[in-house]
Amino acid sequence: MEKTNALGQYLTLFRIRFIAGLQYRAAALAGIMTQFAWGGMTVLLYRAFYQSDPAAFPQSFEAMCSYIWIQQAFLAIFMVWGLDPEPFELIKSGNIAYELCRPVNIYWMWFVKSAATRLAKAVLRCMPILIFALLLPRPYRLVLPDGGRLVLFIVSLLLALINIVAFTLLIYISTFYTLDSTGLRSLMSTLAEFLSGGLIPLPFFPESFQKVLSLFPFAGMENTPLQLYNGTMAGPDAVFGIGMQVLWAGIMIGTGAVW
Repeated sequence: MEKTNALGQYLTLFRIRFIAGLQYRAAALAGIMTQFAWGGMTVLLYRAFYQSDPAAFPQSFEAMCSYIWIQQAFLAIFMVWGLDPEPFELIKSGNIAYELCRPVNIYWMWFVKSAATRLAKAVLRCMPILIFALLLPRPYRLVLPDGGRLVLFIVSLLLALINIVAFTLLIYISTFYTLDSTGLRSLMSTLAEFLSGGLIPLPFFPESFQKVLSLFPFAGMENTPLQLYNGTMAGPDAVFGIGMQVLWAGIMIGTGAVW
């Protein structure tokens, strides 16, 4: 009964934060316009590179455009740097003591709140970007995958959300020891953004470096779902990629809950 009540509490927290996140329509509109502009500039940037020597790249320009538009559509999930300022403020002010007195596990409370916030932002922003990208002419448009790839993408996207939230919670917890989160927060966010494929797709790196990165949690935060969508990760590679997402989710959640 206690476990059922606890689960109900976390689901309620998730629903409250998710609904609250849906209220910020003006911020969502600003984000959509920014992502349209940024996505368009990135597409044109890669177009210039592809025109010089298309054979030098590990995937087609059309696949690269799909990568960019999916990345922009679900940026609210992928952006590791989009941290919630509330835990930092609570820890720094000492008001975290009140949170610790609540009849809920503080780790899971922060986990569901963070996940709900990211998901709400993604729901508000993704459809206009996806529709816009689907209506573009070839080769700039978003290409829809087949049913199997789409299912794998959705599963991997949800696992990416879990991994990113678990990773950001480790940053929150570290603030108990440092009080000022600026240094670690900037370092880890930048590291995750670069090694997850947020700045440069991981297939563009040397193959030996890719193999090393595939063993770390960062690849599962962005690269895995995007490559599954494009079909550049399939068969055993897809199983390995999703398996690593599950493994690292368990490791980071377990570490955060104990810590």
